[in-house]
This record gives sequence, structure tokens and C-alpha cells, in this order.
Amino acid sequence: MSSPSNWPLPPESFRFLVPLKVQVALSEHPISRGMYPTSMGYYSRALNHEMRRIVHDDNLLIYCIEGGGVVTVEGVTNTIHAGDMFLLCDGVSHSYRALNSNPWTIYWVHFTGTDSRTFIEYLQAEHQRGSQVQFSIGVKARLVTEIEALMEVRESSSNLSSLLYASSRLRQILSYIALLSPAAHQQRNGLDLEQVHSLMQSHIHEHLSLEKLSNSVNMSKYHFIKRYKELTGTTPIDQFIHLKVERACHLLDSTIINIYEVASAVGYEDAYYFSRIFKKIKGVSPRQYRQMRTGLTKRDYESS
Repeated sequence: MSSPSNWPLPPESFRFLVPLKVQVALSEHPISRGMYPTSMGYYSRALNHEMRRIVHDDNLLIYCIEGGGVVTVEGVTNTIHAGDMFLLCDGVSHSYRALNSNPWTIYWVHFTGTDSRTFIEYLQAEHQRGSQVQFSIGVKARLVTEIEALMEVRESSSNLSSLLYASSRLRQILSYIALLSPAAHQQRNGLDLEQVHSLMQSHIHEHLSLEKLSNSVNMSKYHFIKRYKELTGTTPIDQFIHLKVERACHLLDSTIINIYEVASAVGYEDAYYFSRIFKKIKGVSPRQYRQMRTGLTKRDYESS
């Protein structure tokens, strides 16, 4: 397995390596042996992030959602922009780095399996890229959501069933990429909602200012709020809060992490404030929601 970089991780970034014994099980299981992840991560504003590999023994997917970088594959150099994805096959020497002036924010997945090369060749054909590895697909909210869901497997890193699910989701993600138009973002009446919602999804675990949202679409805060509300019926910040609550619901449904950890995972340091926001939107507290949906008691999740 190719090792990921040792770039120092700030609090909002992460990397996860699938335990070796689980990788062996995935390589032998009929559900996952065709394709399975070996490591994955999210690097936010990754200043000074760089990597060089002469020998590469698995495949790598990198999806840039902000900023930019440079990738060199077998002597050919390309610039990576927000909305670009690149795929590196095993055995291909390469290097890549974030731009110093505007470092990228990226999701990345190392993966392998008997079907991996077939998937990559299919994507190259669908996007008419020949042997090139870079695709301009835009910053897609659905794709960001799918990748975030894949990476939640790190919460149960030694659970084979969770990794089998992650392997199936990885196939789904690559299949979805094949459907995406290689054209850049499609604008809707001057405001790219897809880009805005993708930015929200990628910052679901932290604070996101109205200024950053409006700057992402080159609009003033006033005109951004006005146009966004005309198109959606709500304000950008209200939408962002709703997305946080929906992610919290997913964590309450699918994990046994405690309420403080759920709050932190969606960007709230104060769990009591998070609970008030949650109850305002859902009508019940996070604890009540979990008990109604899963039957877990307070003792169950406080001891987790």
C-alpha cells in the first residue's frame, strides 16, 4: 500500500488508514475484493502539502473543492483547480503539491482491487480524456456528500461490515463521476447553487462565514443573500444550519458517539447550544431523537 503524506494535520483535517488485517479481509471477501479503500482523508487549505512517489502500488483519487495545486504524472504537469478531480493508477510515478498562493482543499482516497484499473479506464473513456488523469467536473454537492459519507467509516475502523459498506460506496462514487458532464459549473440565473451547497457540505464540521460563501460566487453579501433567498426560499445561513442538523441526525442514527461528539462533528463547541438549535428545527432534543429512532438509552450513548 502506498503511504499517504505526513503533512501536519490542523484540527479540521484528517487522514485514516484502514488497518492492515482489515485490508487483507477486504482483499479476500467476494463483496469487496474488486475494489476497496486502503486510506482516505480530507485536507483543508493544505499549505505546504506535497508528495512525490517513484513507485505507486495502489490507485489514488483526489478531488479539489477549493484553491489549487499542481500534479505531475510521468513528466507531464497540469494545474488543478477547484472542481477538478484526478486519478492516478498504480505503477505511475507522480508528484503533486498545493499552490502556495491559494492552497487546495481536497478529499483523497487510496484504493485497490481487481476491478480498479477497469473503473479508471472507463472514466477516462467517458470523459474523453484518453490516458490523462484530470477531469473538470465542478464542485458538486452530491459528490461531496457521498465522499463525506464514505469517510465516516473512520468512526468504526476495525469493523469489517463498515468497510464492506465503504467499498460499495466507493464503487458508487466512481460510477456517479462517470455521469457528470466534464463542463464547468452550470449556473442558475447568475448564482451557482451547486457550488454554494458543496462549500457548505465541505465545511459542515466547522464554522463557515457568510463572507466566505458570498466570495465563493463573487457576489456582495447583500446581493448573495437576496438572490439565494429568491431561489431557495431561505437564507444561506439557515440552510447551512439545516445541513448541520441533518448530518447530526445521520450520526445519531448510525453511530453511538455521545451528544458532545456529535455536536463537535458538526462544528458546535457548546453541546448545549447545539441541542437548542437541534430542538428548534426537529422539535425534540438530540437525545430524544436518538431514543425514538434507535431505542438507545442515555446510559448507552453516555458510556460509548
